[in-house]
Amino acid sequence: MRPTVFREALTAVAILLLAGSLSAQAASPPPQPADGPGSIGDRKATVVKRLLGRGAASSYAFYITGGAPEAGRPVVVLLHGWGIVNPQSYGGWIDHLARQGWLVIMPRFQEVNRTRPSDAPAIAESLLKAALTDLASDAEAKPDLARVALIGHLAGAPLAMDVAADAKTRDLPVPKLIFAVTPGGIASGPKSRGITLADLSGIDASTILITMVGDKDTRAADAAARRLLREASAVPLERKLFVRVLSDDHGFPALTATLASPAGVDTAYDGGAIKPGPEPKDAPKDAAKPPPFRWSPDMALTGEQQTLVSQVNLARVDALDYLGFWKTFDLAAAAAFGSADASSLKNNPRLADMERWSDGWPVKRLAVETPRPAPAAPTKPAAQAKAPAQVRPSAMGSPTR
Repeated sequence: MRPTVFREALTAVAILLLAGSLSAQAASPPPQPADGPGSIGDRKATVVKRLLGRGAASSYAFYITGGAPEAGRPVVVLLHGWGIVNPQSYGGWIDHLARQGWLVIMPRFQEVNRTRPSDAPAIAESLLKAALTDLASDAEAKPDLARVALIGHLAGAPLAMDVAADAKTRDLPVPKLIFAVTPGGIASGPKSRGITLADLSGIDASTILITMVGDKDTRAADAAARRLLREASAVPLERKLFVRVLSDDHGFPALTATLASPAGVDTAYDGGAIKPGPEPKDAPKDAAKPPPFRWSPDMALTGEQQTLVSQVNLARVDALDYLGFWKTFDLAAAAAFGSADASSLKNNPRLADMERWSDGWPVKRLAVETPRPAPAAPTKPAAQAKAPAQVRPSAMGSPTR
């Protein structure tokens, strides 16, 4: 072997050995807590997985066996992103919630490529009402309607806001907490694609409202999150928080806060494997036929949406989930169901803390802020308001309007 070739080969081997050494020495992310907010929960418990309803008009329900507490189980309604209808995409979070004692309901408000975004709020509300009615007779599920929280991801975030705003008029339980993560999919106008926001001033003033985003792909999610906080005008500022999760590449694998970060696949929650129960004996034999199906372009997933769905369906649970999204929700729910508000939650030192990499280096903390009050509309002095409009001649000699 020629000397030059030999030296190049040695250099290549040295680089590979160095890369392997660095990889072996890279700090690993903090593990999931054994107990408390964001923790593993009761690993010995068996999770019941039910499909309520028939066909496209159905919801999933998850809760552990062993009998519900006397007061019932707190209820969390998980409103999925657009096109993300299989609960396995959120399986990690669902498993965490169920093992913490929650009754988790996921309304399947969308039939992919057959549902209009404008119809989604009414569908979700109808499915939720039907699911709660069905579960009321289940002694192990036993929903406590005084303790209800909503989680919305992507388009599910504005949908959660709509459900909360309509709760009283639709005879649904008023949520104590709305947790909107990486929100998006809001229609920009009456004829545009997306979820049309209701009058969010109808959201009850006692609600705690948390919006949470990552630091990647931030512009659209930031704008949507701040809009949701702003338009829920009846909720006072001390009951609102804007939270940002920060990416951190100090160790391996790196923690990257994207739009897909709140998801975490667990195939144990594959919706295709969850079968509906038997038809009730008193079910009507001749159900009304649905109106004829008419396709419209806003039913189809755009290329961007398809890419995002693919990213969500590949997401894995990491420290951003159990120390970021899950822990924040757990702490927020404890505040919402107790006597605390979002301001006291913000002052809780556990909220922003993301613990440490295996080498002792701190993981980047959550950025937590109280939203600023909306600017007051400018008012004109009374004399100016009453003054007649001034008409000046234009350069062409005719009045300018």
